[in-house]
Amino acid sequence: MHILMTGAAGMIGRKLTARLIADKALNERPIERLTLLDVSAPQRPLNFSAHVGTLAADLADPATARAAIAGRPDVIFHLAAVVSGEAELDFEKGVHVNFDGSRALLEAIRTVGDGYRPRLVFTSSIAVFGAPFPESIPDDFALTPLTSYGTQKAMVELMLADYTRRGCVDGVGIRLPNVVVRPGKPNKAASGFFSSIIREPLNGEEATLPVDESVRNWHASPRAAVGFLVHAAGIDAKNIAPRINLTMPGVCCTVAEQIAALRRIAGDKVAARIRRAPDPLVQRIVGGWPSWFDAVRALALGFKVERSFDEIIRAHIDDELGGRIAS
Repeated sequence: MHILMTGAAGMIGRKLTARLIADKALNERPIERLTLLDVSAPQRPLNFSAHVGTLAADLADPATARAAIAGRPDVIFHLAAVVSGEAELDFEKGVHVNFDGSRALLEAIRTVGDGYRPRLVFTSSIAVFGAPFPESIPDDFALTPLTSYGTQKAMVELMLADYTRRGCVDGVGIRLPNVVVRPGKPNKAASGFFSSIIREPLNGEEATLPVDESVRNWHASPRAAVGFLVHAAGIDAKNIAPRINLTMPGVCCTVAEQIAALRRIAGDKVAARIRRAPDPLVQRIVGGWPSWFDAVRALALGFKVERSFDEIIRAHIDDELGGRIAS
């Protein structure tokens, strides 16, 4: 088994790498080679006997894309992306990374020919959907994104479906919920506050809340997101064709319910570290996102997620804080 991962230096990429290293296999096949690609060099994993190659390069460069698939990886996890807020503020960068990079990768695979057809797992987003929304959003709801990020993800979903239909790749697109609680420093995603209002207070720091507490969204932990990716790599194509892009299950709750979960787990003092500071841009972006999904297809295919936001917080405390909370 040879695995290629784009966006490997990102948070989900690092956690997926750790999971693959721990499992030492994918789809019941031993991992013999792992190729990690990002614009900045991914860290080489330790204590892994298989061949590991790291590449710091721009996937949107066709030469980079050709080099990345020269070893004919069996499974490709395509995680490389510019996040929502940054894609909205820097249109050219968003198109270059989110769309041009994906097209270069698909074209590099197509032009290999000779029957080469890898499984390609693409991380899409619930941002491909746009208002007005029904009460519950099914997989086949119209893709009418209201942000550049969502539009770029929707375009790649359509390309992935077409390249799969034409027999170039064996594609699966998974629309990730907002992944929380993200460890480390805040990024430029408009959704970043969903993590920061939990992460910073648990670390003994103040967090800023830029939206109303009534804002509702769809969440899954990093642990669950990695599970989605691993599971997607092994799904039988006949069970998802021709609609290969799937909305992942999640936990639906309001910001107020997030804060209430934090208070139940960590206490009033920790929850009091959240400061309200409305941000019109973030309010506008998040206000155009859907919040409740009918993920019946993904659930039937065996994808699993937490049952409550309390579980998501506890996963963060266990995985990132060693079970400890700052007083």
